[in-house]
Amino acid sequence: MANWYTTRERIKYAGGIHATAGASLHPQIDRIIEAKSRQIDNWTRTWFLPKTETRLLEWPKRLPSIRGGSAITLWLPQYLLATTTLKSEAQNSSPTTISSSDYFEEPNGDPPYDRIEIDRSSTASFSAGDTPQRSISVLGRWGYSEETISAGTVASGLSSDAAASTMVCSDASLIDVGNSLLIESEMIFVKERSFAALGSVLVNMGGNIAATQSVVTITLDGSHGVVAGEIIRLDSERMLVVSVATNDLTVIRAFDGSVLASHTDDTAVHISRTLNIERGVNGTTAATHANATAISKYQPEYSIQDLCQAEVLSGLHQERAGYGRTIGGADNPQDLTGKGLAELRMDTLGYYRRRLTGAI
Repeated sequence: MANWYTTRERIKYAGGIHATAGASLHPQIDRIIEAKSRQIDNWTRTWFLPKTETRLLEWPKRLPSIRGGSAITLWLPQYLLATTTLKSEAQNSSPTTISSSDYFEEPNGDPPYDRIEIDRSSTASFSAGDTPQRSISVLGRWGYSEETISAGTVASGLSSDAAASTMVCSDASLIDVGNSLLIESEMIFVKERSFAALGSVLVNMGGNIAATQSVVTITLDGSHGVVAGEIIRLDSERMLVVSVATNDLTVIRAFDGSVLASHTDDTAVHISRTLNIERGVNGTTAATHANATAISKYQPEYSIQDLCQAEVLSGLHQERAGYGRTIGGADNPQDLTGKGLAELRMDTLGYYRRRLTGAI
């Protein structure tokens, strides 16, 4: 877990699952997202979210970039975003730290980098030490990209305990199950979400709400803070908020497989802002975070997100069909040849697949 390239909600929206199976498919969807994300890692030989870790690499003795018997070019087995500490003779009792002023991350420009080259004007080099095996140590952030977008703020839950497993976000429309979040320097993975009462906010309709699909305006009292794209719950019925006009919410009733029901005036409003989280993932350290701390959401490359979504939807259909050639009833079969997916896969992997030419 902790590195998904699409989200549960995105799969449900794209697959039209909300009005049919709803929450009953969550375990299956989550399992397939995890499997397809790891499959993309294997196909491309890289990661599309950053991981901070130390990698021990073999001394690059087989490469032609040698100066005075010492190697000066280290090809990397994974893309690198930034180097924190570079050492040679890592297997020795006293490794040699190579100063950041003595090497270049290449190709010159923006990451990701595929190699590290010693500055030829310096006296530094990649030395093997006692053994060429695991003799080069690279501590850094590995991956293809670490792009993020704003995703609201921490509302509560993280200010007093670095081990807290739940938090409340300020805007649930911006965060899905499967997102990786950056809060200060800690990376957090969203495993699940749940509903909690929205303070003292109640329905204020001047009468009961009928169990009728055409009743799509829900009026709340006071200052509620609900935004379009969030999901609210009245009793056991879930509703997707389509738009907000002051205290009037336009909603889609009986959302996510819930049952259309009537509700009495002054019913408490619950909202799905409580997140079940995995802390300190991908080499980061769990810490406390004050309320109102900004949340950023990692954005894998859009084409990787699209490929993962297509692979997951195909996997869902294939499992339902018992890995047959068609799905649906005898009167309306749908072909599952996967031609469109194959083309998308070929185009995407052709662009991102990590070339190992020259790598150790």
